Amino acid sequence: MWRVLLLSSLAVAAVAAQDNQLEVDLSDMDEDMGLDEEELKVLMAEEEEEEEEEEATVMDEDHSDEADTASGKTGTDADVSFQVTYKTPVPTGDVHFAETFDDGSLDRWQLSKTVKGDADDEIAKYDGKWSVEQLKENKVPGDQGLVLKSRAKHHAIAAMMDKPFVFEDEPLVLQYEVNFQEGIDCGGAYIKLLTDTEDLNLEQFQDRTPYTIMFGPDKCGEDYKLHFIFRHQNPLNKDLEEKHAKRPDVDLKKFYTDKKTHLYTLVLNPDNSYEMLIDQSSVSRGNLLYDVVPPVNPPKEIDDPNDSKPDDWDERAKMPDPEAVKPDDWDEDAPAKIEDPDAMKPEGWLDDEAEFVPDPNAEKPEDWDEEMDGEWEAPQIPNPACETAPGCGEWKRPKINNPQYKGKWKAPLVDNPNYQGVWKPRKISNPEYFEDLQPFRMAPFKAVGLELWSMTSDIYFDNFIITSHKEVADRWASDSWGLKKLVASANEVSVISLFERPWLWVIYILTVGLPVGLTVLFCWPKKSEDDYVYKKVDVPQADVEEEEEEDEEEEEEAAADKEDKAAEATEGAAADGADGRGDNLEGEDEEEEEEESKAPERTLEDEVGVCDCTQFISTRTIM
Repeated sequence: MWRVLLLSSLAVAAVAAQDNQLEVDLSDMDEDMGLDEEELKVLMAEEEEEEEEEEATVMDEDHSDEADTASGKTGTDADVSFQVTYKTPVPTGDVHFAETFDDGSLDRWQLSKTVKGDADDEIAKYDGKWSVEQLKENKVPGDQGLVLKSRAKHHAIAAMMDKPFVFEDEPLVLQYEVNFQEGIDCGGAYIKLLTDTEDLNLEQFQDRTPYTIMFGPDKCGEDYKLHFIFRHQNPLNKDLEEKHAKRPDVDLKKFYTDKKTHLYTLVLNPDNSYEMLIDQSSVSRGNLLYDVVPPVNPPKEIDDPNDSKPDDWDERAKMPDPEAVKPDDWDEDAPAKIEDPDAMKPEGWLDDEAEFVPDPNAEKPEDWDEEMDGEWEAPQIPNPACETAPGCGEWKRPKINNPQYKGKWKAPLVDNPNYQGVWKPRKISNPEYFEDLQPFRMAPFKAVGLELWSMTSDIYFDNFIITSHKEVADRWASDSWGLKKLVASANEVSVISLFERPWLWVIYILTVGLPVGLTVLFCWPKKSEDDYVYKKVDVPQADVEEEEEEDEEEEEEAAADKEDKAAEATEGAAADGADGRGDNLEGEDEEEEEEESKAPERTLEDEVGVCDCTQFISTRTIM
């Protein structure tokens, strides 16, 4: 009965744990997407309707993998711990560009056919390979992405947008997914938004092709970056200058090394504010006017390049006291160190022995040429005679600090009455000054491109979207990246999850500890109830000594009585003669019997000590 109850409780606990974990993952995902309860209900209702409409296609297990890929919608995978239903996401609002790669083709994309201008001829070509594939780990059946396949090569690929984006009164939301499936040694995964120009040719796309914004992850060495760079045009001379946003406030290393799919989002608002997010969590935010380097607007005033410091300008805050005089007893020639006058030569010092002597075992090399190499001399070794002596050679007193040493005299410093401060050139108006209070209004762009160099292959890109509505991008992410995150969480088994979800400890303890405890309780062999071991407890020492004293007193009294009676019997024998000897012997025997009868009886307890049944201890009781 106990075993049946145990198995039942474990089954219930396991089911509850799995349901709890899925609910937590779903709730986390909903929080990341920023959906409230009503929006979530509408979303689930729409998904249920769509699933019912396509149930015949979605749940058809007889379709081949090729058919699933062609439909780009459904499937299951052996690596996934539960059934996953995937359907290619469709934008729910107005978008300028959206790409899922689920059709398995690159018809929309153009590979670059040019070369990199500042690279060696051997590696100048953009000949890196691209492919449309599924993820290697935590794959979602039916979902595919663009994969950079080559290492140590230049890659360039681009696609035209559905319509150009013009910076006016609506925000820009750029979002896409990246997975460094093999980690990353040195390389980038950033995207460029190519400026709308008349001569834009995607076949000639290269590093010098004009772009408006560059955004995305990049890493080389131990420097992990998340780029946000925009090109700003100087309104005076029309020059373009790159402006770099400040670095994120979080450690980015885990996003490059955990081999998970991460969602990168850039939100740029008409009020010049911007925000960068990874996995729907903000990692950096700022303002285009104040949080970029170099600043958008130059300073109003600059240092006069023609100004110079006057010859009589005194920048010394302190100066030597002109009235100070060197004391008469100041000896500048006194040495810093002198010989110790109290030092004594140690006893046994060998003055006549050199510290080093020629090696007696050394031999001149056979190829030694005295005309070329000079006279040969044996190498020096420590003198063996000095090993046991305190020293060899000429003894010299050790040096100590000279108490009379003061060094070179210098006049003390006083405040400089002619101090004028640190000289600075005068300020003049900046002839190149301008003020652009709307850097958000950048050059329009009409294409997206990936122009990359990487020392690591298999970089995965997916689900690009460009829109003006954050909620559209969030819904797009929930239908795509959110499902990848759910699959990765369900397949992940790590100690980290125990710290993120402490309630899992209870489940694991019940699953492991309870069976062990019950097994020990019910299956451990029992001892026979009659198998007892008794232990005699020693009688207290004080009681034993009292009993021994009483026994000795009784023995002494009995011996004295016996001697008295023996004396009486001897006197009677002398008076009665030989005839009465037999009677006396009989009398002695009778007296001995009487003495023995009067002596206290010694029982078993007297021989082995007092024993009390309550003093027996059962080892079973002790256990």
